[in-house]
Amino acid sequence: MSRPSPRSKPWWSPLLSHLRSAFHSASRTYRSSIDSYDQSALRSARRSYFAAIKKAKFAHWSTYLSSLTPSSVWEARKLASGRQASRFLSFPDQDTPEGINKALLSHFFPSTPPPTSAPLTLSPYPDYFPLSQEEITLALSKSSNTSAPGPDTISYEVWKRVHRSCSALLTRLLPPLLHYGHHLTSLKKANGIVLDKAGKASYDTPVSFRVIILLETLSKILERVIASCLSLLARHIGLLHPHQTGSLPGLSTFDATSTLTHEVRLLQRLCYKVSSPFLDIKGSFDNVDRAQLMSALRAKGAHKYLTAWVGSFLTHCMCRLLFQGSPRIFSPVAVGTPQGSPISPLLFVIYVSPLHPVIPKGIVISYVDDFVVSVSSSSHRRNVQLLQGHYRSLCSIAAPRGLTFSVRRTELIHWRTPQERSPPSTAGVRLDDLYFSPKDTVRWLGYWFTPPLSSSAHFSKRLSLAQGAFDTIKRLSPPGKGLPPYLCHRLASSLLAPVLLYGADLYTPLVSMQDKLDVFWHRVQRWVTNCFSSTPVPILATEASLPPLVLLIEHRQRMAALRVVCSPPEINPATVRLHKSVPNRSSYRSPQCHRSLLVKVNLPSAPSCGGRLERLFENTSRSTRSPIERFLC
Repeated sequence: MSRPSPRSKPWWSPLLSHLRSAFHSASRTYRSSIDSYDQSALRSARRSYFAAIKKAKFAHWSTYLSSLTPSSVWEARKLASGRQASRFLSFPDQDTPEGINKALLSHFFPSTPPPTSAPLTLSPYPDYFPLSQEEITLALSKSSNTSAPGPDTISYEVWKRVHRSCSALLTRLLPPLLHYGHHLTSLKKANGIVLDKAGKASYDTPVSFRVIILLETLSKILERVIASCLSLLARHIGLLHPHQTGSLPGLSTFDATSTLTHEVRLLQRLCYKVSSPFLDIKGSFDNVDRAQLMSALRAKGAHKYLTAWVGSFLTHCMCRLLFQGSPRIFSPVAVGTPQGSPISPLLFVIYVSPLHPVIPKGIVISYVDDFVVSVSSSSHRRNVQLLQGHYRSLCSIAAPRGLTFSVRRTELIHWRTPQERSPPSTAGVRLDDLYFSPKDTVRWLGYWFTPPLSSSAHFSKRLSLAQGAFDTIKRLSPPGKGLPPYLCHRLASSLLAPVLLYGADLYTPLVSMQDKLDVFWHRVQRWVTNCFSSTPVPILATEASLPPLVLLIEHRQRMAALRVVCSPPEINPATVRLHKSVPNRSSYRSPQCHRSLLVKVNLPSAPSCGGRLERLFENTSRSTRSPIERFLC
């Protein structure tokens, strides 16, 4: 009998086949004779057989680890973590694959797209700016070869090779779609991978699953080019709010969290009590209304060809759900913006930009669909009343746009200063008939916040996550065996250090917490070098080529401060809040750090795109340009 797969039991050998035959023969002999001598022979054959299997597995695993390279070591990490078997979908009210497919479609894509009745008429737009070869090359360079392809199964690696051998192909193939403001229906087909959500009590309803959308790679190349152009244009014409920090070039979670902590500390210095509920938009990308999005683009003066292309991109989409036993048929769906698209986050951010009203002695900050509303007054109870009013105001703005907040996921925190000794406030807030008490710790964007803004809670969580990751990968290299030291160093610096030090740009650990972090880091260094526990720590750090955590934390904080100082204040809300005595160094910012904004500028360190940005603003005099335009142009 042939193997079901070339990779099944790679450790198997002819010796094991011989021992297995001897074991089965001894077993048959004992069953027929029931003799004590045959029983002892069976036990001996069984011990030899299973001991040989264990030895063969260990030898194969050791050989595999010794042959790993820096690029393939991550495959070993996946093997050490284990892989969960895919779940077979079964719903009580559906007993056929077609019924399960229909139930999933009705849950994830509730609205049915209207049938196409009017014939399609296309005409070129005069305000179109041609795409350049450099823009397509840059979009391909940002695409990973390991990304899963769409229904056509053509990966990014194929398109990169095609572009290298014939660069004029994509340059002639994609621009007509923008020129006519149309996205082909064949490019709007997608695969929907159905995955189960971890930690659910039962999996008998579609709520316990999620869908990952895989679009056509050719479509995603064009979407990435348009996203680069539209992100720049959105800043220029006012489609974005200054307090939006998600899915925008040059911004990160640090900018959102540092802005929040700055506003909290500033209001506390003015002797105000500050409170903040953390809100989340329900459905997010699925609830983007095409008509309202296009209306917002037209109202702000976006180019007609971009508006038309966005409208065409969001219509007549087809999705094929993939799960065990799925019928694999394409079905028309109408649901906001596809989550696997490079341009969908930007379109969603533009769509929710009106949800940032001006709050006296407060602020609304968002990161994609995560919002935080901060208010201040003389007491926390007064803050609760203000928050309820501001929440109703936000709901009144969101309702016409088809957006709602996932109220059950709301968390409330009453900020305090480290010097306060009074009992914490227990005043809760009532939103949509649900009552929320203030919490001691709140997680937002991967940062753990406490009322006094202490760093201990955050680093305790990060230390637990790092220890879990370390327990997984240290099995790859037990003492004296396994991976070579340079691969262990790669895992430690690329996996453990980012997990452990996430948030170190905002927080500085206290002395007691720093000692706990150092103890864990010393364990990692000993694992990398395979040294004894009595090895001095300075020698250990040198041999492992892993600097002490104090230096790594200081480096992260310096780099974060340098990035904020070098960011344009028109783009980064954290830069706007710097003191006037801090000089702005945005002119020294490397174009490589802002490639998606500066790609259209003819700079020596950024690919030239034929002065497309200059033509974009050619009808605007330099004296009337905004600061962001002067920075870019």
